[in-house]
Amino acid sequence: MNRMIIMTLSLIAAVLVNVATNIIPFNGSTTVEIASRLPVLVMPAKYVFALWAIIYVLLAYWLYNFNRNNVHVSHTLQNWRATLFVISCLLHIAWTLLWHSGFFTWTIVLMALLLVTLLAIYFTYQKKDNQFSSRVPIAVNLGWIFIMTIANISYVLTLHDWSGWGLSDPLWAVIYLTFATAIAHHFLYHHADIALGTVFMWAFIGIAVKNGMDELFVSAVALFLTATIGVVIFLKRKQLTSKT
Repeated sequence: MNRMIIMTLSLIAAVLVNVATNIIPFNGSTTVEIASRLPVLVMPAKYVFALWAIIYVLLAYWLYNFNRNNVHVSHTLQNWRATLFVISCLLHIAWTLLWHSGFFTWTIVLMALLLVTLLAIYFTYQKKDNQFSSRVPIAVNLGWIFIMTIANISYVLTLHDWSGWGLSDPLWAVIYLTFATAIAHHFLYHHADIALGTVFMWAFIGIAVKNGMDELFVSAVALFLTATIGVVIFLKRKQLTSKT
């Protein structure tokens, strides 16, 4: 019971901090407004961040089912998942506070730790566990944090006027997107994770929308890579359906 209370309070705290900093300007700006200050080509359009609402609903559902799914799960594993979940919520809160305080370089560290924490939770599930009551909420959260980690790194590099080793910003954006696509394909192929792949598609479309005709090269590549993920998802769904 104490475990569930701590997990629930951690999630509520993370939601409240995120909602508050996106509605009430904290230190003069909302989270998305700060993200929009620099011309980061891999930063999605503002509407894409509405995904947080879906993530929180899914995590609440995951939390609701947490003890219901422990029939075949050891007590030790459940405690491990609970600990990692609380840590992920605290890291998200800490990241938000650092972001609004202008400690952008440190936000990369926290984002990386959050990514590792979510990966640790993710890999406690079986490879093809695609149930909404178990791995799917974690997968959606993980997919979004993958995208946000790349955007966070690009933001900080842009802030510090990184030269890009002689490569242009659009080319680096394409490199980032290609790397992200490789991640999506890995999880689709090895874990049949359609939920995570869908998050990448949502973010890529948002990146194309934001760049539009101003950065046509980036927009075109983002849409092309979205299509490649979509094709793999279609084939994976067809494969899973044929096995049932």
